[in-house]
Amino acid sequence: MTDSPLDEDQEVAGLGARLREQRVSSRLTLEVAAARVGLSPAYLSRLETGRRQPSLPVLLGLARAYGTSVSELLGEQPGEPDPVIRGGRVEPGRAGGWGYQRAGAPGRAMQALRVHVPPSTQDAVVRVHPGEEWLYVTAGRMKLVLGDRVHFLDEGDSAHFDSMTPHVIAADSASGLDLIFVHTLLQSPGGDLCLGDTPRL
Repeated sequence: MTDSPLDEDQEVAGLGARLREQRVSSRLTLEVAAARVGLSPAYLSRLETGRRQPSLPVLLGLARAYGTSVSELLGEQPGEPDPVIRGGRVEPGRAGGWGYQRAGAPGRAMQALRVHVPPSTQDAVVRVHPGEEWLYVTAGRMKLVLGDRVHFLDEGDSAHFDSMTPHVIAADSASGLDLIFVHTLLQSPGGDLCLGDTPRL
């Protein structure tokens, strides 16, 4: 495994195909998979064809629905763990979508990502799932909804919470938001639960 950052263009270009491959290998129809994650089949189809870039909550939900990890969906192959992960700028995904870059070794109990959240395309779905999440803002301003409370985090601020608390992550700055995201990917029979409106674009 090299210690250089992922090529963002290659990562984004292959993500849709990997999403479809994981769904097919899980023997799930587009309709069933979309229902498990709280999406419309049309929206999931756009993700699989690369016309849309999934938000972080959607990416997590798909990983749980398919019994895999975010690292695998992003194309990271498990191998000899490399304790050093080099930095680099996280580029936004296609059409100003969410951008991702690994910040930890694949195949670990804790998964770490560097994430860019765009200012315009937001995910209105409220997520609830087993595990813990730790967020650290590196640039921009974050709007974090936890249960019935709204928090605004600036650069250098962090949050650590039980993922069973309904939550939404959004950017509250014109240039978007950059953060370090660490989570424990725990499987549950019910998969990812969602509340509120689902993306229909």
